[in-house]
Amino acid sequence: MDPPNEFPDDFSSFPPIPFALFVPPENPNPNSNAAPIPNTVENPSSAHLLSFSVPKKRRRGRPHRVPTSFQLPPIPNGVFNSNNNGLASFSSSISAHSSRNNIEIPGSLARTMPDMSDEIIVINKESTAEALIALSAGFPADSLTEEEIDFGVIRIIGGIEQVNYILIRNHIIAKWRENVSNWVTKDIFIDSIPKHCHSLLDSTYKYLVSHGYINFGVAPAIKEKIPAEPSKPHVIVIGAGLAGLAAARQMMRFGFKVTVLEGRKRAGGRVYTKKMEGGIRVCAAADLGGSVLTGTLGNPLGIVARQLGYVLHKVRDRCPLYSFDGKPVDPDMDMKVETAFNQLLDKASRLRQLMGGVSVDVSLGAALETFWQVYGDAVNAEEMNMFNWHLANLEYANAGLISNLSLAFWDQDDPYDMGGDHCFLPGGNGRLVQALAENVPILYEKIVHTIRYGSDGVQVIAGSQVFEGDMALCTVPLGVLKSGSIKFIPELPQRKLDGIKRLGFGLLNKVAMLFPHVFWGTDLDTFGHLSDDSTRRGEFFLFYSYATVAGGPLLIALVAGEAAHKFESMPPTDAVTRVIQILKGIYEPQGISVPEPIQTVCTRWGSDPFSLGSYSNVAVGASGDDYDILAESVGDGRLFFAGEATNRRYPATMHGAFLSGLREAANMAHYANARALRIKINRNPSKNAHSCASLLADLFREPDLEFGSFSVIFCRRNADPKSTAILRVTFNEPRKKSHDSAKPDQQHSNKLLFQQLQSHFNQQQQLHVYTLLSRQQVLDLREVRGGDEMRLNYLCEKLGVKLVGRKGLGPTADSVIALIKAERGIRKPASTSLALKSGTSKLKAGTLKRKLVRKAKIMRHGNGSAPSANSNSVNDKVSDETKTTSQAPSNTLGSGQNHSDVLKNE
Repeated sequence: MDPPNEFPDDFSSFPPIPFALFVPPENPNPNSNAAPIPNTVENPSSAHLLSFSVPKKRRRGRPHRVPTSFQLPPIPNGVFNSNNNGLASFSSSISAHSSRNNIEIPGSLARTMPDMSDEIIVINKESTAEALIALSAGFPADSLTEEEIDFGVIRIIGGIEQVNYILIRNHIIAKWRENVSNWVTKDIFIDSIPKHCHSLLDSTYKYLVSHGYINFGVAPAIKEKIPAEPSKPHVIVIGAGLAGLAAARQMMRFGFKVTVLEGRKRAGGRVYTKKMEGGIRVCAAADLGGSVLTGTLGNPLGIVARQLGYVLHKVRDRCPLYSFDGKPVDPDMDMKVETAFNQLLDKASRLRQLMGGVSVDVSLGAALETFWQVYGDAVNAEEMNMFNWHLANLEYANAGLISNLSLAFWDQDDPYDMGGDHCFLPGGNGRLVQALAENVPILYEKIVHTIRYGSDGVQVIAGSQVFEGDMALCTVPLGVLKSGSIKFIPELPQRKLDGIKRLGFGLLNKVAMLFPHVFWGTDLDTFGHLSDDSTRRGEFFLFYSYATVAGGPLLIALVAGEAAHKFESMPPTDAVTRVIQILKGIYEPQGISVPEPIQTVCTRWGSDPFSLGSYSNVAVGASGDDYDILAESVGDGRLFFAGEATNRRYPATMHGAFLSGLREAANMAHYANARALRIKINRNPSKNAHSCASLLADLFREPDLEFGSFSVIFCRRNADPKSTAILRVTFNEPRKKSHDSAKPDQQHSNKLLFQQLQSHFNQQQQLHVYTLLSRQQVLDLREVRGGDEMRLNYLCEKLGVKLVGRKGLGPTADSVIALIKAERGIRKPASTSLALKSGTSKLKAGTLKRKLVRKAKIMRHGNGSAPSANSNSVNDKVSDETKTTSQAPSNTLGSGQNHSDVLKNE
């Protein structure tokens, strides 16, 4: 049966849960690493964080028994100690990091700072612990994220200012994590931050608040910040899942008018807690969708649970396996096969490095099966069944057949896996949904079938109703996007359509059973069952015991892989009968009677029209770049996208969905602010020209690209190669010697023009002339060899553009200037002597092209080896769809955001 479309359950009507948190004995089993989850998990000491287990995707279903150590990156001693005698070690660390990430530190910076160790600020003596807390929130210890660079938190990457920014950022995050129910204000840091860094404090605080790293959630102190009446434009959110709810609450706090359209009769999307009942005294809360919080260190949903006063239950490590005939699997054999299976995965990782780019088109399943054939003659039938069980577990973790998973990138998100325990929320995750949906204007049973977007706003059509707004956020699952059930007008860019097609979207189903009493014991949370049929290896292969958290004797069986698809058409009675047979085969030989269940529910997520599957994976031919592509906005900041399938770091997770909603709230606010500034400029025509000219001059003090006499500014948040850039050519600058200057006898038609202009203004003020180009045309211009004269010839003759004065640029330039100004709003102009020269972007080197072309490509090293498959390189050339035009780009900018979710339907 399909997941029932009911109104949200009133969880307060549940009878008191007799054991909200089951604290197992100190050592219930000598082979178990189980331990109660600490209440202060969000603010661990540095001792706890220096090495914590990371549940890799390969083991996401069954808790692993030998923790994988998570090694933190080295933290510069001179930065995170109370004394400041370690500038040298920090500088070397920054230099090494910059080298790894191709960030160029201007030579002038090093020359003008012979000894600046006294300028590294000291906030407190807990800098190391604060750095580790920030790390759990997704921030590196000694560098900036791409999002921080795009936001412009500092002026120059790699200097002392970056050190101080990281210290301030980490301190603010740690301070809020001490009590996530409080609203942290900037004022509480004024006394602890030196006065000369107060402007840096302003930008840091603004970034963390606007992007949802602090002061988010449902605590009363945070909810009271939502204004009674909205003062900003109307935003329409399609979908009331975790992504939609997170974005809606954040936008409401920003002052926007928000309307959420939900096709179901309930909120939560693929997170659904159903109240199961059997008479007066027996009931339980069953998570039919996303159920396990995968990692609690830094998990935003763990923070929301803390705000609500909920205590999480650690999923204990003990997971015994039972053979198809019900007999327990020998623990030694279990460990032997599991070790061999993990070794095969390691071999597959090495294989993809050797294969290079070819591995993009090879499946993980093909590699594993090839390796396993080597062991074929050396294993018995039971070992083969156990191997198939591990394959089923892997298919469960990825919600996809291993034959469809990319060998190159199936585990691309593993490096970002949140540390900490896997946990259940007593009473079900519906309690989080209910809290997040409180006072959010949600219209239920509004099935959206058309989304129109353009320069004037958006129209979202549900049935015969038309909802108009300034912006729209689409949070529907990837399965719905793949189905084409929503029509976009105009059609989405081909780049996004291709990404939607490449990414995989798999399936996981469940059978939830409420029994009269617990007959399986409460000393474990999971146990597995083997099948002797490889085609049915994922059928009821894993059982979750919710008796300690659901409020009643609840057991859930999982169906993964190929079996999950067959399960969609299996009659529910047949499914339940099969599960009961398995349970009787396990427990009756132990003298334990298995009663008939009081109530059962079978999910059908693949048939649910509002999901059409469970969660995303990296299919053959896809890469992590496709998550970024799905996250890009379109229509000049009118239509945005969120959801687990838009989160490169945390796909296929509940927290990934939630974080994507916070991310897009920040992006929507950015574009709205830019448009407000644009309107403000246009309302005063008499000052418009002067204002834009002044703004333009300010912006070109810190160009995004500079090569020869040419400099360029553009909106960094818009990754579309066709988006508009403003090019300035400056005459009467000191002539620079260049290895690519034209030969003396080289003739071209614009050389004389160039020389005349240089001569005419030689004794006068500088002359600035401008034109509008696409970002791709700018890159092509930069690559022209022969010096400035050849570039000018290419510009005028090849592209056919005209160089004009500031007034000749027209209203299109005004819009671009306003957008860039809004993006750089918090920055201060840097000294021109520190500007990056010779075509070096102020972004990370390579970031510009990576944003322009998000296409995976594994680059072979000269020695034949290849980098890790987790690093997705890109082609240097742009697709054929990017065409050079002889006219300035139109007023409408192309697809926007480049940013790095059921969620596990466990």
